[in-house]
Amino acid sequence: MTTRIAVFGGGSWGTAFAMILADAGCRVTLWGRRPDLVDAVNRTGRNPDYFPDIPLPTGITATTDPTEAAGDAEFVVLAVPSQTLRANLTRWAPAIAPDSVLVSLMKGVELGTAKLMSQVIAEVTGAGPRRIAVVSGPNLAPEIVRRQPAASVVACRDEEVARRLQGACHTGYYRPYTNTDVVGCEIGGAVKNVIGLAVGIAGGLGLGDNTKASLITRGLAETTRLGLAMGADPLSFAGLAGMGDLVATCSSPLSRNQTFGANLGRGMTVDETVAATRQTAEGVTSCESVLDLARRHDVEMPIAEMVVDIVRGGKSPQVAVKELMARSAKPERR
Repeated sequence: MTTRIAVFGGGSWGTAFAMILADAGCRVTLWGRRPDLVDAVNRTGRNPDYFPDIPLPTGITATTDPTEAAGDAEFVVLAVPSQTLRANLTRWAPAIAPDSVLVSLMKGVELGTAKLMSQVIAEVTGAGPRRIAVVSGPNLAPEIVRRQPAASVVACRDEEVARRLQGACHTGYYRPYTNTDVVGCEIGGAVKNVIGLAVGIAGGLGLGDNTKASLITRGLAETTRLGLAMGADPLSFAGLAGMGDLVATCSSPLSRNQTFGANLGRGMTVDETVAATRQTAEGVTSCESVLDLARRHDVEMPIAEMVVDIVRGGKSPQVAVKELMARSAKPERR
């Protein structure tokens, strides 16, 4: 029987993941907020706002009706900006079947509460661990929609559910691996956005590969420290949801966070950079909540602090980098 899946969010990653699911043989309903976008998807088979030159698979239909989208869906995929999840999911929850698995594609930490997306999902819907899954990894949407080979992690506390989701999104170009470490995969995905901003800022300042490699490596150390404090498996950070996602975000010009950071390093303000881009750079909103989460767990994250000082505090990138380098010397594994 064909697997029925709802994808809530018609942005770049929601659309790309809907393509993966349809190519894997699933019947996909894509929920979109705007009637004109939904109409274009149904009428032309394309998403004109994000991938106007990419034909969508025939297994995708779109709707603005949450009940029509969720219906009898085995999996309900959530692909909205992390800071909008709680409000959106509160509206959608009555339409979601009590046995549907809720799948987070989001990579952020909620402002104010410092909750991971899986925690927000559980709080809003009352879903238990076996009904909450996460997809995370080096998945730049513009490459995915062109069906370039990529791999990812599908994580759920229930391994059987993870395997079901794995089967639903396994194609000839997209290779998912299962994991039961939901927290580790979420921490890797959220913090890499912040490190991506830092690497972008360094590039915008004209700094070279030594600086970038140092930020990536020490950024992974910060990510791992936070993950361990929250009970994550340290091996997750050496995998696709950790190092893999971090490398893609910090090295690709397709990365929103790296590009946003580069603009800041070149002297643009946050407001100017926001005005110049159409898509969400999760690290800009989540850097503050990531640092909040670290402080709640008494974890030191100096690179994250630097990013918050620049993005939220208005500190000069040049000054922030000098202050980061002036920190007292210490052993590497601390």
